[in-house]
Amino acid sequence: MPEMIATRDAYGKALLQLGRENPNIVVLDADLSNSTKTELFGKEFPNRFFNVGIAEQNLLATASGLAKEGKIAFASSFACFMSRGWEHARMTIALANRNVKVVTTHSGITVGEDGASAQMNEDIAIWRALPNMTVIVPADAVETEKAVRAAAALEGPVYIRLGRAKVPVVLDAGYDFQIGRAKVMREGTDVAIIACGLMVAHSLEAAKLLEERGISAAVINMATVKPLDVETLVQWAEKTGAIVTAEEHSIIGGLGGAVAESLAENLPTPMERVGVEDCFGESGTPDELLQKYGLTPVHVAEAAEEVLTRKTA
Repeated sequence: MPEMIATRDAYGKALLQLGRENPNIVVLDADLSNSTKTELFGKEFPNRFFNVGIAEQNLLATASGLAKEGKIAFASSFACFMSRGWEHARMTIALANRNVKVVTTHSGITVGEDGASAQMNEDIAIWRALPNMTVIVPADAVETEKAVRAAAALEGPVYIRLGRAKVPVVLDAGYDFQIGRAKVMREGTDVAIIACGLMVAHSLEAAKLLEERGISAAVINMATVKPLDVETLVQWAEKTGAIVTAEEHSIIGGLGGAVAESLAENLPTPMERVGVEDCFGESGTPDELLQKYGLTPVHVAEAAEEVLTRKTA
C-alpha cells in the first residue's frame, strides 16, 4: 500500500522549510491556519505571518501590497472561501502581475461531510481564466513540496490547489517537477488518461483494471493546468488516438475543458471527461462522494472503454 499524506500537510512543511531558507517569504491566512497548515510557518516566524481574519478580499489585497514591496507572498484559505476574493485577485494580483502565491486547501468533493457549501469544484475554472495566473494541481505530497518551491522561484501570480483528505504518494522523492511540463506516469498505446490531483492515483489504478481487459492505457500527470503542456498532450493524442481526462473538479472549465480546447485547436481527438457533472455536492465521507460522483478508478476505466468505441482507426 502506498503512503497516504494530505497535500495540505505537505504544504505546511514545505512552507516552513522555505521560510528557513528565504527571509523574503511572508505568509498570510484568513483565520484558518490550523487547517491550511500555515500555522507551522506562523509559529516559527511570527513577524512574517499575518492573520487577516475572515476577510479574503483583504487577504489577497494585503498580499499584493507586500509583493509590491518585494516580498514573496503566500496567501492561503479554503478553496471555497478564497473565491470571495477573486475580484481583488483579478485587480490587485493578476492585472498588476504581482508575485503572490494563492494556495488553497479543502478543494473538491473530498472535503466530505462539510457538504456542498464547502466543496469547491469550480476553482480551477475561475483561476485559470485570469491572465498572468499559473495554475497547479499537485498529485501528491511529493509534488506539492516541489510545486511550492517552484512557485516561490517563479516571478508572478500562482494558484496552487490542495486537498483536505490523505491521498496516495505516487511520485518518488527524486521527481523533477517543472511548471508547465507534464509527467508520464505510465506508457500505453490504446488510450491516454490525462489527470491531475488525487485522480492521478485513481487513473493509475484504472490503467491496471484496463490492462486486465486487454487495454493499454497511458497515464499522464498534468499537474500544471495553466500553462498546459500542449506538446505532451498532442504527442499522446497522436500515439493513442483517444483521450480521457480525470479531475476532482467540475467537468466544465477545469482540466477537461483545457484539454478539450487544446485538442480542438491542435489535433481533434475523441475524448471523455471524468469529473463532477454540472451539479453541487452533498455531505458524506470522501470515499462515498467519490463513488457517487463518478471519480473512482472503475469510473475512469469505464470512460476509457467508452472513448475507445469512438476511436478512429
